[in-house]
Amino acid sequence: MSFTIYLAGEVHSEWRQRIAEDVHSRDLDVELLSPVTIHEDSDACGEVILGEQPTPFWRDHTSAGINAIRTRTAMGSADLVVVRFGEKYRQWNAAFDAGIATAQGIPFLTLHPTELDHALKEVDAAAQAVCRTSEQVVDILEYVLSGRLAPQPSK
Repeated sequence: MSFTIYLAGEVHSEWRQRIAEDVHSRDLDVELLSPVTIHEDSDACGEVILGEQPTPFWRDHTSAGINAIRTRTAMGSADLVVVRFGEKYRQWNAAFDAGIATAQGIPFLTLHPTELDHALKEVDAAAQAVCRTSEQVVDILEYVLSGRLAPQPSK
């Protein structure tokens, strides 16, 4: 079994890289997709491609539309979505991605610290699992793909 996974959410930490490295080290048959993770490029693509915009609203609007092409296409081909919420910024886009996954019937996991549990209670209620670490995400992938539990450290 193989999976295509869309990694949605915050772009200010290395969580995607940690998942990619762990997936590779466990030799899982997984293709990882993501939005543009260079924040400046994601914010500026509309203006760079379509020209200067009259207000910050239209700058954001044109960029959001272009970025949505990648997001919707990638999510539409995904078997699973992982939605990461970080501590530093409010990721409204991540919540929106969780909603899209729900509406399209794509299973999803959330990945966030316990401090965000209350704010994300509705999103977490729709998720198939709530993860605290990238290792937990990859443990779930290994289990789902192989039907076997990954060896767990002794407690």
